[in-house]
Amino acid sequence: MAVLVRFCGPADPSPSHRQRRPARFPSAADVRSCSPHTRCRHHPNVRPAVPDSAPDSSIDAIAAGLQAQAYLPSRELATAAFLALRLQRPLLLEGAPGTGKTAIAAALAAALGRSLIRLQCYEGLDLASAAYEWNYARQMLEIRLAQAQDHQRTADELFARRFLIERPLLQALTTTPAPVLLIDELDRADAPFEAFLLEFLADFQLSIPELGTLAAATPPLVVLTSNRSREVHDAVKRRCLYHWLDFPDAARELAIVRARLPGLDAALARQIVGFVQGMRRIDLYKLPGLAETLDWSRALVELNAVSLDPATVQSTLGVLLKYQDDIARVQGSEAARLLAELRTTARA
Repeated sequence: MAVLVRFCGPADPSPSHRQRRPARFPSAADVRSCSPHTRCRHHPNVRPAVPDSAPDSSIDAIAAGLQAQAYLPSRELATAAFLALRLQRPLLLEGAPGTGKTAIAAALAAALGRSLIRLQCYEGLDLASAAYEWNYARQMLEIRLAQAQDHQRTADELFARRFLIERPLLQALTTTPAPVLLIDELDRADAPFEAFLLEFLADFQLSIPELGTLAAATPPLVVLTSNRSREVHDAVKRRCLYHWLDFPDAARELAIVRARLPGLDAALARQIVGFVQGMRRIDLYKLPGLAETLDWSRALVELNAVSLDPATVQSTLGVLLKYQDDIARVQGSEAARLLAELRTTARA
């Protein structure tokens, strides 16, 4: 009895593989069954009507949905998110750490009522961890069962969908309704991984040598983030809408703090935001982001602080700053100067 199986690499494409039509191409029956007036994978150039009450019906609706999740976007960011949804294009967000790039994906998923799938990038990230891998243990079990029952198993049978383990990228294509996919900190991944992403970002599909092309019936909303520790390749950027997230101004940062921490004393919130805004004007190695502002606010609440004073600032600088050189620079005279500025502003 002969058992046909390959494990050392992708199966050689047989004539049947070469003639197999990608999953994204519809049959004639598929085309006849759908309405030409409704956007679908058979008529991708037709945009369906969006009810006015839908959370993605307008830029204002997107902004309101995010605000309901305590995420206060700028008008530009809300516009970028709206266009990413309507144009079905990935959204690439770059900016300093702690400016809300990751948080917007969770806020969008909650506002739109979709699930959130997260792919955290890191050095050495490969196809098996990001997209899919074959369940070799189950394939071996299938072979053993075939041997016990005196049956044969061909490569087509062993490389079927039931043996495929879905990772975040493939999960984003097969999950219904279409999820929000967060590809977080893309700049941490190796440059070759970006080349693999090009097909996914352009066509929302993955080519698997043993199976063919798997495409999403409805494209997911893809949000990519980068802290610019290295430049993302131009080929990736061309496939995305782009937005730069900068540190918020004082008014918006104060609004964000009040939205996230509604029980925080108003006067203390103004002092916190004013102090952090002043720190960002100092030449530090790593400026505190919005995330650090929120962490510091929570820390001061836990310490029952009612106002900022030199002792409180001195003992909690490690919440705001993560490098000793930055802490040493702010301690003492710089912190005293910032507190004096806050008192002057309060009296004015």
